[in-house]
Amino acid sequence: MMNFCRKALKKLKLFVLYWTRIVFVKNNFKVPFFTKLRANIFGGYLGDQYILYDFKHNDKNEYLSEFDWYRSRYINEPFDFAFNNKVVCTEILKHHIRFAENYFIINKGVLHDFENGPIEYERVYERLVEEGNLFIKPFAMGKGNGVHRLACDKDGKLYIDEKEYTKDGLIEYLKKLDGYIICECMKQHSYSDNIYDKTVNTIRFITMRDVETHQMKVFFAVQRIGTAKTIPVDNGSKGGLVAKIDLETGVLSEARCLQDLGVFKVHPDSGNPIEGAQIPNWTAIKEQMLDVCKKIPYMDFIAWDLLITEEGVCVIEANTSSGVNIIQLWGGQKQGELGDFFRHYNVIK
Repeated sequence: MMNFCRKALKKLKLFVLYWTRIVFVKNNFKVPFFTKLRANIFGGYLGDQYILYDFKHNDKNEYLSEFDWYRSRYINEPFDFAFNNKVVCTEILKHHIRFAENYFIINKGVLHDFENGPIEYERVYERLVEEGNLFIKPFAMGKGNGVHRLACDKDGKLYIDEKEYTKDGLIEYLKKLDGYIICECMKQHSYSDNIYDKTVNTIRFITMRDVETHQMKVFFAVQRIGTAKTIPVDNGSKGGLVAKIDLETGVLSEARCLQDLGVFKVHPDSGNPIEGAQIPNWTAIKEQMLDVCKKIPYMDFIAWDLLITEEGVCVIEANTSSGVNIIQLWGGQKQGELGDFFRHYNVIK
């Protein structure tokens, strides 16, 4: 009975996601209504994916759809819930690798730290003055939604992203939030600053279990790069850039975008090179991440968000699935390695 209820709940969630995140979602590209509707109905593709994947000239059967991604969220059952919540994920993984530390949590209208229980909002201000930068983000949302940077400059001026606040204004802003964590903001490596230093630029690093050997492997990686319109985040869904990382060398390709069809060999705002940039210590990064995967053998697919610092790798978060758009900007995967992996786990036929 319990298994039946679980399956029914999963189908209900997918049904709701299909209508709210595919059929009625707002698209970035202009797509004729009936073209969009055909993409939605015949395969679960977004209208945007019709443009991004150039279905006028490419066979849609070569590409995984948005609905395929939503179905893939259950690959790690019954442990998928652990990485769907940023607080729980951090508590699990911080024992195995450097993690962005969570300082405070706002839950059910009450601010807590992770040592002393309920505290006053004044403590957040004190921590901000002490560190200079903090991040606030919802603990159960993705795609960079709700993420903001708190800053205190050398003159004591306070900012949320680029807007200046008074101390009282900052505290009142925080008091209106619920379901948020306030966490460490780390300094990224100079290679990343050299591309664009106005955003924290993370790597989406995907590991998955080989269906033959049952060993975890590195499947795909992209460097995400923010732009002037995405500050303070780098997310592609917000208009950021993504450059494919050569898995052997750690060298970046040209960058692409989920919201236009441009190709960027240099950054559109800084003018600095993207194509050919080298991620430092790439071989060691791959080895370290695969070693961490051994510590969590109950996960078969992990989409890591990594920040490379001068001291090494830091995990920002880990996810139980990954959007397919940033992978398929370089070609369809339905008949490729990811499609085969999804078929093995009955995500697609």
